[in-house]
Amino acid sequence: MGLLSDPNRRRALINLLTRLNAPICVVCYMAGVAWFMGLAFEPFTLRTYMALATGREFAAHKRKVGGMPVDWLVKTFQARGLEVYTQRFSRTLPFPDENKERYMVKGTNVYGILRAPRAPRTEALVLSAPCSLGDDNNQAVGLLLGLAQYFRNQIYWAKDIIFLVNEHDLIGMQAWLEGYHHTNTTGMDWSPLHGRGGSIQAALSLELSSDVVTSLDLVLEGLNGQLPNLDLANLFYAFCQKIGVLCTIQGKLQRNDWDSVSGYSHSVQTMMLMVMKQASGRPWGDHGLFLRYHIEAATIKGVNSFRQYKTDVSTVGRLLEGMYRKLNNLLERLHQSYFFYLMPSLSHFVSIGYYMPAFGLLAVILFLRALDLWVQLTAPPPTATEDGVAHIEQSSPGVLSVLTPLVISHVTGAALYALPIHFQQVAIEHFPVSETEAVVLTAIAVYTAGLALPHNTHRLLAGEGTEKGWRVLKLVAVLYLAVLLGCTALINFSLGFILALTLVPIAAFVTPHVPKVLSAFILVLLSPACTLLFSVFFFQSCRRYP
Repeated sequence: MGLLSDPNRRRALINLLTRLNAPICVVCYMAGVAWFMGLAFEPFTLRTYMALATGREFAAHKRKVGGMPVDWLVKTFQARGLEVYTQRFSRTLPFPDENKERYMVKGTNVYGILRAPRAPRTEALVLSAPCSLGDDNNQAVGLLLGLAQYFRNQIYWAKDIIFLVNEHDLIGMQAWLEGYHHTNTTGMDWSPLHGRGGSIQAALSLELSSDVVTSLDLVLEGLNGQLPNLDLANLFYAFCQKIGVLCTIQGKLQRNDWDSVSGYSHSVQTMMLMVMKQASGRPWGDHGLFLRYHIEAATIKGVNSFRQYKTDVSTVGRLLEGMYRKLNNLLERLHQSYFFYLMPSLSHFVSIGYYMPAFGLLAVILFLRALDLWVQLTAPPPTATEDGVAHIEQSSPGVLSVLTPLVISHVTGAALYALPIHFQQVAIEHFPVSETEAVVLTAIAVYTAGLALPHNTHRLLAGEGTEKGWRVLKLVAVLYLAVLLGCTALINFSLGFILALTLVPIAAFVTPHVPKVLSAFILVLLSPACTLLFSVFFFQSCRRYP
């Protein structure tokens, strides 16, 4: 405190930070990137701790009716002694889907409830399997029906178990969750549920498209980067090790040669796949919609590759039985472990206390640049130059020179959010394009216009082109960007880190004194649109199943 309270020491510290501002910013950026890349190194991570015939019959009835065999599922659930209910739903899409070119999606969810014989039925577990198009996921529905019959004959259940077969994947799952919790956040039309269990404690979604699998992949990423409690991943990994099933995360097997270059590269790719999935904000399975209701959920996906090691569906059933028996013994919701983490492998994780400093090192660059700009703005200008010519003091920039570019940026963002959907009908009437192409082209047009508008504001506003004017504007923009990135990282760390990785360098170091062609190229290359494009290419290059 003495350093900051003493005016002379405070002035010396500020002079030091301004004189070495650029080198310190470069060091912080390199340290932030190096810190994040080092998270995948195993010594820096923490160890994690603790019906085949029915499927074929379901596939035959599915082909017969050309969709989800609702009547057959109802009879099958009833034959297994479950309480069976259905829910109809419909959803109007903003533009036709890619499968049947339709605006209206209608479907039916079928679910059966196994009542707990040893408890007051105040809590429940969910096992779901989506009814996908074609022959996809038929084995998952068959395994679900087989487990329903097996679970019905057991007497140790202390929680209701809900077996759900949802149609149209995420749309059907969202309709069922809204009906179960008596909410409607999407404007979807659905019929009320006539049967409910207790408060849902945990849920698993099953995806199997083959009678045999070589490995089971665990999918954790939910809506807006949400993750289930780490104990759910630990439970899956523990039972895979116990039963002897190969398990993966992000489609990659765990390697033991962490001290080699190839092993470290493998961990980095696994962690980066998780980061990019979180940053996308979309749920990567039906389980992702459960997380918004504070229900711990994950998707188990069967992978059938060219490996010689094969696992049949019965082994997957043993795995699920063990997991549900463990969840059945819970006395409270999963909350003892982490909710914010990254996983370079299933046996190791990186907690929030380890990966947030990487973002902090990037964010501190913006505050250092803001401090440097503030010192330059508050420093008194010299009254005369060395040759004796009087210095003309520049006028202070007006408020409009600062607010106008910020308002234009916000209006551009709002236009990118709203206009592509509203202008799609106008575009298809005047141009030979489809609805989907119209949305993409409108978004590109709005984004391109947004890049050009702030550049031309200096022609209309006085004071922005002066030396003091661009410093004031950059000071406000840098602080605003730091606040936005900080809020984004608190909600979705992966999205905030990727944006900081590309936006911080250009926000900190690009000035009007940089050649216009070079600065324009750098700004476009590191813009959010190009960042999205680079992330897609990088994601596709890293994504492959074992």
